[in-house]
Amino acid sequence: MNLPAGRRVRACIALLLALAGIVATGPASAQRGDQPSIVDLPGPHVHSDVGALMDRIESGNVPAPYRPVTLAQLEDQLRRPELQASIGKGGTIAVLYPNVEEPFRSAFVSMIQGIEERTKLHVRSYPVDPRVDTAELNSTLKRNGTRVVIALGRQGLNATAGLDKEITVLAGGVLLLSEADNVAGISMTPDPALLFARLRALLPELKRVIVVYNPQKTEWLIKLAREAARAQGLELSTHVAGDLARAAQLYPQLIAAADNRHDAVWLPHDTTTVEEGTILPLVLRESWNSGVPLFSSNALHVKKGALFGMVPNNVELGRTLASSALGVIAGDNRRRSLTPLRELQTAINVRTASHIGLNLGERQQRSFDFVYPQP
Repeated sequence: MNLPAGRRVRACIALLLALAGIVATGPASAQRGDQPSIVDLPGPHVHSDVGALMDRIESGNVPAPYRPVTLAQLEDQLRRPELQASIGKGGTIAVLYPNVEEPFRSAFVSMIQGIEERTKLHVRSYPVDPRVDTAELNSTLKRNGTRVVIALGRQGLNATAGLDKEITVLAGGVLLLSEADNVAGISMTPDPALLFARLRALLPELKRVIVVYNPQKTEWLIKLAREAARAQGLELSTHVAGDLARAAQLYPQLIAAADNRHDAVWLPHDTTTVEEGTILPLVLRESWNSGVPLFSSNALHVKKGALFGMVPNNVELGRTLASSALGVIAGDNRRRSLTPLRELQTAINVRTASHIGLNLGERQQRSFDFVYPQP
């Protein structure tokens, strides 16, 4: 099933809202009529809790010596008759996803579509509610011969708490995990390497990226960002803010002292330093007035004035999660951790681009998945 462009956009936005807890109470919340669209997004107060679920990620290192399994090797292993017979039963891989209504369901349906495209099988999918009976779920999964569970969204991941240790859990569609030891998968936080590569392509004269962050929430991300910046020949200028007051104090100072030709400000997923009600409007205003480029890990900020941001490609995310699940079944026993999201689509604000002197032609605009303001 290929979703039209409009539905893909709405599905991406819906997923971000779902992760923020807008639909945490299940189907009833989607029936109140407050269904966002790309044309009429809710105001900043709706998104003020985006990232409230965010916490630290415990990153795992691959034990040495380790030889990565190539895709060709993986596919050769998957052709083994006993493996084909196991997968063919339809119970080896299961998907848990939040039991929500449209438009939120579309994002998870797209992920499941990607999973099935990669496995070339119809996988067992279980919609789960916040009060799911985990013992009963565990029994059902074991009865169906499940070896790997792909848990989508916070509700999907929470539902795995009571599963047997013999069942491998891969998480997807979750911003950050709280005390999530031994959980592997893909976070919804964009990989800084991809953000900085796009930034460098847009602004080749750029030399420095400025970021304000709370170490208790995003230290893991800043470590990745330092490596990503170094790879692009950029300096990452980091500034710590443990509360909103400090963040509000830092941004005007940093932006006022920045060089609008060589510096840019990055907004990561951080509910302290990128708080939606006060901090985001402040940073957008300061950036616009100074001409200092502002880009974000959150594509919702692009419509509000950030130069560019990134949003999940849900189908591709599903395919990648499925590849990891197939690797587990094929005997790939490497230690897995939660990784930043690399299956991304990019949004650009051409009005902001023009304001900072960046004139994008039609060809450049076509390299972006979503363009604002919309014609």
